[in-house]
Amino acid sequence: MSENANNDKNDLLNALNSVSEVKVGDVVTGEVLAKDDEQQLIVGIEDTGVEGVVPQRELSSSQNFDDIKQGDKLQLVVTSRIGSDKEGGGFLLSSRRLEARKVWDELAEKSKNDETITAKVSQAVKGGLVVDAGVRGFIPASMISDHYVEDLNQFKGQELELKIIEIDPVANRLILSHKAIIQAQKAKQREKLMETLHEGDIVEGTVARLTNFGAFVDLGGMDGLVHVSQIAYERVDKPSDVLKVGQKVKVKVLSVDFDRNRISLSIKQTLPEPWDGIEEKAPAGSVLEGTVKRLVDFGAFVEVFPGVEGLVHISQISHEHIATPGDVLKVGEKIKVKVLDVDPDRKRLALSIKALTDKPKESSSKPSNRRPSTNVNDRSRNNAPDEETGFTLGDLVGDELKKQSNDDNNNN
Repeated sequence: MSENANNDKNDLLNALNSVSEVKVGDVVTGEVLAKDDEQQLIVGIEDTGVEGVVPQRELSSSQNFDDIKQGDKLQLVVTSRIGSDKEGGGFLLSSRRLEARKVWDELAEKSKNDETITAKVSQAVKGGLVVDAGVRGFIPASMISDHYVEDLNQFKGQELELKIIEIDPVANRLILSHKAIIQAQKAKQREKLMETLHEGDIVEGTVARLTNFGAFVDLGGMDGLVHVSQIAYERVDKPSDVLKVGQKVKVKVLSVDFDRNRISLSIKQTLPEPWDGIEEKAPAGSVLEGTVKRLVDFGAFVEVFPGVEGLVHISQISHEHIATPGDVLKVGEKIKVKVLDVDPDRKRLALSIKALTDKPKESSSKPSNRRPSTNVNDRSRNNAPDEETGFTLGDLVGDELKKQSNDDNNNN
C-alpha cells in the first residue's frame, strides 16, 4: 500500500475516533444549519456528525427565534432521541432546559450551604403562592407567614426572601418558605427586645392583628397585646372600630414576661388624661352636649368628653317626678346638660338636664292631699342635701341610715 493511501486511512481512523457518542442528558454545542417550516432550528451537533432539532418553545427566555441566524452556535442539552440510526435519526435539543438545569444546580448548591434566595411571586393559587426562581417554586400557605393570612393575592408581584425547604430537580419540585425567614428575623429581634424593653417604656409598634378582645402590636420581634380596655379612655366595643392592621401606634409597656412570651401594652396611657384641665373645659354653669352612656336607678351617666362622664341625678332629669331614668332617656341619646359642680380630684361631674328647661306652672293652687312618703328612696330624693352634686345612691342611702340611727339614740 502506498504512503498516500496509508495517510488517508490514518486520517479516516482519526476522524472516526474523534466522533463522540451522543447520549440523553449531554450538554453539547450545536451549530445552526437551517430553520424549517415548523419553527424549528436544525443544528449540527459539534464533534458527533449527527444533527438535532431545537423547537422554538425550547429556546431560553433570553433567546429570540427570529434573531438566530445560520452559523450561530448554541449551548444545548440533549433531551431525547428521535428516529433511529438506520433512519438517519437525530436528537431533540433544548437551551431552555439547559438554562433550567443551571438554575437547579445553583439552587441545590444554595440549599446545601443553607443560603436563602429571593424570588418574585407570580400568582396566588389554592393552597399557596407560585414564585419565579428561575424555575417554578411553590410556597405552601402554611409557610407564607408566622400567622394566618386570609388574602394571598396581597403578595402577588412582591419579592420575597425565601428558605429552600425541599428541592428535587428530576421532579421539578421546589418547596420554599418565607415563614422561616420571618421567624429567624424575629428571633434576633426578640433577643434585642429582651435586653432593651422594660415595664413603663413608651415605644412605637405596628398593629399586626385585631381580635374581639384587643389588638396585637408588633414591637419588632414579638407581639404585645393591647386589651380592648387599654385602647382608649372612651369605651371601645370592637378594636376594629378604631384601629387598622398596619397602623403605627405608640404604646406603653405595662408588663413583660419573656418566659411566657407575653407583653401587655396600653395605647390610652400614652394619650392625654381626659380629666386634665376639666375645670377649664367644664366649669360650673357651663352647658355641654353629651351622650347618655348608662342608665342606673339613681340617674344617668353622660359622656361630655371622650373618657369623661358626669352624673345627672334622677332629681335633675326633669321637673316632674319620674320613676326611673329610662322613662325619659335612652342609652346613646344626645342631650344638652348644665354643669352643676366639678370635682377634679375625685373625677366627678354633677350635671343637670332640668336646669336647662323652664319649670312648668302649677295646674292648681289647692293644697296637695298627697301623704308624705315613707319610702326611703323617695325621702332620700326629696331631702338629700347633695342631690345635685352627682354623688351616688350609696351616699344618699348612707345619709338616711345615719338619720335613722340618730332618731333611735334620741328616743333612748
